[in-house]
Amino acid sequence: MAIKLKTKLGLGLSFLFIVILTYGILAIFYINRLSGDAEKVLKNNYESLVYCNNMLKSLEDIPGKKEAIQLFDNNLSKQENNITEIGEREATQTLRRNFSALLSNPGGPVDYATVRQDILRIDELNQQAMLRKNAVALKTAEDATLWLTIIFVVLGLVAFSFVVNFPAIIATPVRLLNDGIHEIANKNYRKRIFLQQEDEFGELAAAFNSMAEKLDEYEHSNLAQIKFEKSRIETIINQMKDGIIGLDAKRNILFLNPVAETLLGIKESSIIGMYAPDVALGNDLMRTLLHEDKKELKIFADNKESYFNKDTLNVTNNETIIGQVIILRNITPFHELNTAKTNFIATVSHELKTPISAIKMSAQLLTDNRVGSLNNEQQELIGSIRDDAERLLKITGELLNMSQVETGHIHLKLQATNPASIIEQATQAVALPAQQKNIAIHRQLANDLPSIQADAEKTSWVLVNLLTNAIKYSSESSSIEVSASLHKGKIIFTVTDHGKGIDEKYLPRIFDRYFKVPGVHEETGTGLGLSISKEFIEAQHGQIWAASRTGEGSQFSFSLPKA
Repeated sequence: MAIKLKTKLGLGLSFLFIVILTYGILAIFYINRLSGDAEKVLKNNYESLVYCNNMLKSLEDIPGKKEAIQLFDNNLSKQENNITEIGEREATQTLRRNFSALLSNPGGPVDYATVRQDILRIDELNQQAMLRKNAVALKTAEDATLWLTIIFVVLGLVAFSFVVNFPAIIATPVRLLNDGIHEIANKNYRKRIFLQQEDEFGELAAAFNSMAEKLDEYEHSNLAQIKFEKSRIETIINQMKDGIIGLDAKRNILFLNPVAETLLGIKESSIIGMYAPDVALGNDLMRTLLHEDKKELKIFADNKESYFNKDTLNVTNNETIIGQVIILRNITPFHELNTAKTNFIATVSHELKTPISAIKMSAQLLTDNRVGSLNNEQQELIGSIRDDAERLLKITGELLNMSQVETGHIHLKLQATNPASIIEQATQAVALPAQQKNIAIHRQLANDLPSIQADAEKTSWVLVNLLTNAIKYSSESSSIEVSASLHKGKIIFTVTDHGKGIDEKYLPRIFDRYFKVPGVHEETGTGLGLSISKEFIEAQHGQIWAASRTGEGSQFSFSLPKA
C-alpha cells in the first residue's frame, strides 16, 4: 500500500519524539535512583554519625554537668529512632543498658570506657554502611553511564540515519521537479521525471510527464503548420506591389520585401537584424520613414518621380506593442490620373470662359434698346441667359482656381494691403444679392488697424465667397456682420450670419473639396468655394476656421499676418 507524504512526515516526527522521550525517561530514572541512594546515605548513616559524635562529647562532660547527661540522653533517643543497619539495634540497646548502669552506679562494673566502646561500635556500623552504600551508588552511576551511553549511541545512529536519509525523500523529488520545470521553460519538451515513489511526489511527477508529453505533441504537430504559414506570408509579402518593412519592439529590422529593397537601395540580407535608426544614418529614405510624419512621399522609382503613401501599423499582443510594419503604397497612377484630370479641367475651364463671356456680352447687348425692343417674355429669356452665363463663369472661375491649387501654381502678389479696402471691395461685390433679399451688411472695423501682408485680389475673393454663402443661407430681412480686428499680431476677418447654421458634426469637413452639407439643396454650388478659400489663405501663411450652432447661424473667420 502506498504511503502518503503526510504519513511519512508524521511517522518521521513521531520517531524523533519517541527517541527524545525514551532517552529522557531513562535519564530521569537513573537520576532518581542515584538521588535515592545519596539520600539514604545522608539521611540515615550520616545522622547516626552525628548522634554518636554528640554522645562522645557529652560523655566527657557527664561527671560534672547535668546538661551533658540530658544532651547524651537526647542524642541516644534520636539514635534509637534512626536504626537502619544490621546489628545497629543490638548495639544501641547495649549502649542504653550500659549508660543506665553507669548513671545508677558510677563506681560499678560499667565504666565510661565501656560506654565509649558501645558508641564507637554504632559509629563503625554506620561508617561501614556508608562505604557499602557509596559502592552501590557508584555501581548505579556506572550502570547509568553505560546504559545511557549505549542508548545514546544507538538512538544517535538511528537519528543520524533518519536526518541524513529522510530529507532526501522531499529534497530529491523537489530537485528533480525544479530541473524539469527549467527544461520545460527552455522548450525541452522531451524531459521526463522518474520517481519510484507512490506518494504525492510520485503523482506530481506523473502529472509533469503527462504535461511534457502533451507539450511535445503540440510543439511537433504545429511546427510544420507554423513553417507553412510563415512561408505563405513571406510569399504574399514578397509578391505585393507595396514596399513593406518589418520592425520588432526594439526597432530592429526583421524583413524587407523586394519593393522596399528597391526603394531603399539596400538588400535585406545586409541589414537584417540591424537597429533601424543606425541604418537611417546612411539612408535618407529610411530616415524619412522613421522620423517624419509625412503621409505622402515623393520617391524616385522606376526611372521617374513616384508617389507613395506611408502607413505605419503597430503589431500588438495583449495590448502590448511588439513591433511595427511600415507600408509604402504606390499611388503614382492616381497622381497621374489626378494631374490629367486637373489639366483637363483647367483646359476646359479656360476654353469655356471666353465663349461664356461672349454669351454674357451678347445677352447684355440684346437688352440695349438701340439693338431693338424686346417684349417681356424676351427680356425674361435674356435675363435667364445672363444669369446662367454668370453662374457658368463663376463655376469655371472656381475650377480654374482649383486647378491652380492642385498643381501648386498659386500666383500670389503679396503686398501691404489695408484691411478696410478689402472689406469695402467685398461688400460692394455682394451688395446687389444682399439688396435682393433685403439683408443688411454691418461692417465693424477696429481703429488704427495695421496693413496686412496679403494678395488683395485673392483675399477679397475669399471674403466675397464667405459673404455670398452668408447671404445665400440667411433668411430675408436679416443682417450679416463683417469685421476685422487685431489679435496677437494678426488681423482676423470674421463673417457672421444668423441663418439656420450648420450641424457641429459637419464642421470638420466643411473645407473639404466637393463637400456639401447634407440636407442643403443647392443646384449651382460646386462644393469648391470653401476649399479654395482655405488654400488661398494658407498660401498667404494664414488660417481659416468656422463655428456654428444649428438654428443660431454660422461664423467664418480667417487670419492673416501684419505687413
